Amino acid sequence: MRTETDFSGLWIPLVTPFRHGQPDHAAMRAMVRRMAGSGVSGLVVCGSTGEAAALDEQEQLALLDTTLEAAGTLPVVMGISGYHLAQTRDWIETVSRRPIVGVLLPAPHYIRPSQAGVVQWFTTLADAAKVPVVIYDVPYRTGASIERQTLLELALHPNIQALKDCGGDTAKTLAVIAQGRLQVLAGDDLQMFASVAQGGVGAIAASAHVATAQFVQMLSLLRAGELARAQALWGRLVPWVELAFSEPNPAIIKAALALDGALDDELRPPMQRASTGVRARIGELCRSLG
Repeated sequence: MRTETDFSGLWIPLVTPFRHGQPDHAAMRAMVRRMAGSGVSGLVVCGSTGEAAALDEQEQLALLDTTLEAAGTLPVVMGISGYHLAQTRDWIETVSRRPIVGVLLPAPHYIRPSQAGVVQWFTTLADAAKVPVVIYDVPYRTGASIERQTLLELALHPNIQALKDCGGDTAKTLAVIAQGRLQVLAGDDLQMFASVAQGGVGAIAASAHVATAQFVQMLSLLRAGELARAQALWGRLVPWVELAFSEPNPAIIKAALALDGALDDELRPPMQRASTGVRARIGELCRSLG
């Protein structure tokens, strides 16, 4: 029987707090509880913002378990990535035994398959998953494009239910929205206003670690058709969104969270902390947002 998940609204792709080189579960637990009280629709664990590529499988499972315990009834999606089909299928089967509501799955990275190979990848893994699949279209990370017709074909799979859209192709985005089978969430934070205004259902937005309630309100106003109020609020948020991605993510977001003591300003190499030159701007912008 098909499991349905509503992926609409604002989802936070969580950073992974580190302390002395190890995942900081106390900080993760506190961050999740804070997010749970901010009006977000759900959380994503071990996405690219969570530095998942630098975490081994046991660390990922432990972080997922901490998040699920702290989130209570708030839905949680697990990020998945890989390029070995059988191993990725086994990993999806493992994480699907947890009470998650979906997996966030990009195309296989590095190997750059044909479109037929992309279809085989997602179809095989969606068949194996016990929870809905959110396609993560992010060619600048994977090196693999998902063409418009391929996405429309994948949308016919009963267990593929949403799209995190970082594809950079507005025409493709609009075609998927028009088809109506997938819930489309902006994954490029600066595109969230335009995406929702044109029929998308929400966003998976790393920048919303900061001023979370304001992002929630902005998307709610936009989906309610209150364009002027939503646009005014969005105008206040844009400078922060631009700054958040001016250096490799999640360096600036972690620096901002560290200002409030939410976590240590620590990333796993080769990721580096935010540069000294940008730090004053982080504090200034965060204070302006309240």
